Amino acid sequence: MSTITIAWIALPFFVGFVAYLFPKLDRYLALGVALVSGAYASLLFAASPLTLELLDSFGVTLIADQLSGYFILTNALVTAAVILYCWHSGKSAFFYAQTIILHGSVNAAFICADFISLYVALEVIGIAAFLLIAYPRSDRSIWVGLRYLFVSNTAMLFYLVGAVLVYQVHHSFSFAGLRGAPTEALALIFLGLLTKGGIFVSGLWLPLTHSESETPVSAMLSGVVVKAGIYPLVRCALLLEEVDPIVRIFGVGTALLGVSYAVFEKDTKRLLAFSTVSQLGFILAAPGVGGFYALTHGLVKSALFLIAGVLPSRNFKELQHQPIATSIWIALVMASFSISGFPMLSGFGAKVLTTKNLLPWQTIAMNVAAVGTAIAFAKFIFLPHEKQESRENIRRGFWSAIVLLIGGLMVANVVYYEAYTLENIVKPLAIVGAGWLAYFAIFRRAALKLPRVLEEFEHLIGVMSLMLILLFWMVWTRSGI
Repeated sequence: MSTITIAWIALPFFVGFVAYLFPKLDRYLALGVALVSGAYASLLFAASPLTLELLDSFGVTLIADQLSGYFILTNALVTAAVILYCWHSGKSAFFYAQTIILHGSVNAAFICADFISLYVALEVIGIAAFLLIAYPRSDRSIWVGLRYLFVSNTAMLFYLVGAVLVYQVHHSFSFAGLRGAPTEALALIFLGLLTKGGIFVSGLWLPLTHSESETPVSAMLSGVVVKAGIYPLVRCALLLEEVDPIVRIFGVGTALLGVSYAVFEKDTKRLLAFSTVSQLGFILAAPGVGGFYALTHGLVKSALFLIAGVLPSRNFKELQHQPIATSIWIALVMASFSISGFPMLSGFGAKVLTTKNLLPWQTIAMNVAAVGTAIAFAKFIFLPHEKQESRENIRRGFWSAIVLLIGGLMVANVVYYEAYTLENIVKPLAIVGAGWLAYFAIFRRAALKLPRVLEEFEHLIGVMSLMLILLFWMVWTRSGI
């Protein structure tokens, strides 16, 4: 298993460069790598946890277990769907090579158990994501890419200083070194990860980046890339009980913040981006079951971004007067049902499982966030539709990708089939019903526009500084870390 793991880590980077030499095979190579990752994730669910000590004296360690398996499977399915979506788009070998490299670096982040190898993986992710964001080479795409790269590198600078402080105390970069590390070390590391993962106000770079990128890139960013910053937070929360309350607090805060913006948003892609912020909060609110929620969210959010890319407009007001094709509407409704927590799709099981693992003080806030999610996605569910002939810009690859992702949402129901009891079904349906009622009574006609001042480039670093102060205070007031 150790040899297989090392070969699996190296494969995407090798194939990424081979794709340049054989451009006619780029799509097949990229899809093959995604399928290999899916097979490897399947092994992790059946095998015992694997720990690889690469550099014993520095604590450089890789851990591949069931938690990693959920995140890796998400990466495999989302990447495969994006490649299928782009199959007939005429993308160059450069695009597929960068997609493979991004896929490989995200996989690497999902098995890291130390701060220095995670740093390397996150930096490669930042560069590959920047190149994909800027792929169209338009002024707008280059600016959005550079903005993302600047914020990402600044966050990683804070993170690296924190990692060095951990090493100074323990002479090891292991995640376990957070116990007994200086207060500022944990604050700096968490600031970097919260920013990279798009969590709370330090993640407000995310809506513009995800909404302005090309459709397949948006699907990759929201489906898997931001989870590279989420995974180590979940791993640390499970490893150190002192860290768990901090992670849960930010989970609740970001769930409420994201949904507060999403319910008032009039732009489809920005709504999906703010929903990503909120849904990441659900993962952190219950770290013990965060892997399953990450899988469900990755599949549904990638599907929603791909569907949003073929809608006739990004503006909800225009969509209300411009019926969409019924076939697309059905796919849109199924994805929206899943993220809202409707039965028969894995979003239902993920929400039930998460709710059962919340602490008492989290329950009310997370139920409010769930109602807000139902309100936001009612905007999609109740769009007008009519039977139409297929439009030329909807390629065959689109339906292949959507079938893979929504099919995955159906199959993933088996993970927590115990959710299907009368008691468990009634509450989510009541939440969805309350959300729809609030949508028709209030939010359908609401014209409130929340300020975007904190999203502006010149304020992002200032917000990160304020977050650092908050983190320092939170860590300092808790003993034992």
